[in-house]
Amino acid sequence: MAYIITIANQKGGVGKTTTVNNLGVYLAAYGKKVLIVDIDPQSNATSTFSPTKDIPIHIYHALVGGIHPNEIIRPTGLFSLDILPAHAELAGATVELVSMENREFKLQEITDKVRHNYDFILIDCPPSLGLLTLNGIVAADYVIVPVQAEYYALEGLGQLLNSIDLVKENLGRNIEILGALCTMYDKRNKLSRNILKDIIQNFPGYVFEVIIPRNITLAEAPGYGRTIYQHDPTSTGANAYRQLAKEVIARCASSNK
Repeated sequence: MAYIITIANQKGGVGKTTTVNNLGVYLAAYGKKVLIVDIDPQSNATSTFSPTKDIPIHIYHALVGGIHPNEIIRPTGLFSLDILPAHAELAGATVELVSMENREFKLQEITDKVRHNYDFILIDCPPSLGLLTLNGIVAADYVIVPVQAEYYALEGLGQLLNSIDLVKENLGRNIEILGALCTMYDKRNKLSRNILKDIIQNFPGYVFEVIIPRNITLAEAPGYGRTIYQHDPTSTGANAYRQLAKEVIARCASSNK
């Protein structure tokens, strides 16, 4: 039975998709069966593994059309790593979901159908706190919050944490913060060091030990349609995500779920 982990932050450019794809591939490299669920209409997680124009059916058809996810899930060709792809059409799902009964639970209904096939399910959310992200939170056992080591890094995080609390209180979901992940960190930069201190103060006991560095190969890899594992497996960025996978496995194993 899979641990379901949503990677969420309503700020864009903090490394959500980079984290989903590279954490996913390294979890799979450690022998875990992993499913990436892309619920971002930008479809960047999907396009790393396959051009979206080559995908005839995608998560929109599961959310709105009721198609079983097994008909949509695609292998990535990397270990036991699969993806439930997204598409730009997903942008219209928010409007259609609004009128549906139990609209906050639509993604959970999808993941419930396949979670027995995987060890980990990773959900990539859009950079907003809209209905798609809400579905991602409701479906999750855990949330990872990537926080960029830049100005205004913590701006809006209170809203995200409040949304998680509301889901727990009003929708009866037992969701935990698995950790805050500092991304794009430059140890030579005083600002990065100060932001890391702020993250630790705001997430006492939750910050991952591993820190994702600002690394050119991490930035380049998606442009080549690759994960860092494929693009430069000896880079500092690759090593960071390899260590993050170990830490995620350990944190989940020590939890009560």
